[in-house]
Amino acid sequence: MNAKRKVIIDCDPGIDDALALMLAVASPELEVLGITIVSGNVSVKEGAENALKVLRLMNRLDIPVYLGENTPLKRAYISAQDTHGMDGLGETNYAAVNEVRPKAGAVKFICETLYQDEKVSIIALGPLTNIAKGLQQDREAFKRLDEFISMGGNYRSHGNCSPVAEYNYWCDPHGAREVYEKLDKRIHMVGLDVTRKIVLTPNILEYMQRLDPHKGEFVKNITGFYYDFHWKHEGLIGCVINDPLAVAYFINRELCSGFEAFTTIETEGISMGQTIVDTMGFWKKKENSYVLTEVDHHEFMKTFLAKVFGADKAEVGSVLEEIMK
Repeated sequence: MNAKRKVIIDCDPGIDDALALMLAVASPELEVLGITIVSGNVSVKEGAENALKVLRLMNRLDIPVYLGENTPLKRAYISAQDTHGMDGLGETNYAAVNEVRPKAGAVKFICETLYQDEKVSIIALGPLTNIAKGLQQDREAFKRLDEFISMGGNYRSHGNCSPVAEYNYWCDPHGAREVYEKLDKRIHMVGLDVTRKIVLTPNILEYMQRLDPHKGEFVKNITGFYYDFHWKHEGLIGCVINDPLAVAYFINRELCSGFEAFTTIETEGISMGQTIVDTMGFWKKKENSYVLTEVDHHEFMKTFLAKVFGADKAEVGSVLEEIMK
């Protein structure tokens, strides 16, 4: 049996971050060493509370949660509470977790863990401020990083907070640019080109509740606000769940495909946050990213339902063939 892969989840929970955390801690392939929080969808404080609520749901309060950066590197912080609700979990206002509390020092935790443990990877689901700060403080630590997955950016797809920009990179474009240009590791960019194809429909949500009423009810409650947002702004019956794909892809690379290219981020003007992908090698710079463009959304959903809800994967596949037509 293959050894578990050690990961740090850097995130800004967030409705879809919550679903990604559910998948990560339910996956036997992963050893989640810690969850580091960054300001993004909601503030660091609110995001940490939400991470603990997910860990309580999944009976994994043994995993530590660390408070990270409150603001982007340079620009003013703008949350995504219009999308995720004021509490970040669809305005469900679940009770706070009191058994354990978040710890200070996310950036320090990341750097120290990279030194102390072998083959640690990072799955970043929010703005890249914590990672950029870590690179500024101790670039040497990141030379020990195994792999880096970033849910962010867009190549051919339109943006989700401007015509050209995805929220995570738009929220802190300077942080994203710092990471892309200084990490010295190939960044797996799980952007809107693939995540837009991961849609939680009413039928799938109903199936979740049948598989596990407790977890299913939680997902139903937190995504109600998200459903309303997607209908109002995109005319979509369902909601796009971006972040869980980054976790699933880390576990199974066959879920997605793409290409290598040099990528950087625009930091100013009307294109702020736009991902610039040099597909033609115009700048003659070394490829620093693997940009995902294709995804097997059916296989993703089978994986998510089997791992999080404990269902038989073959049985799930048969049901999904009917309800995803």
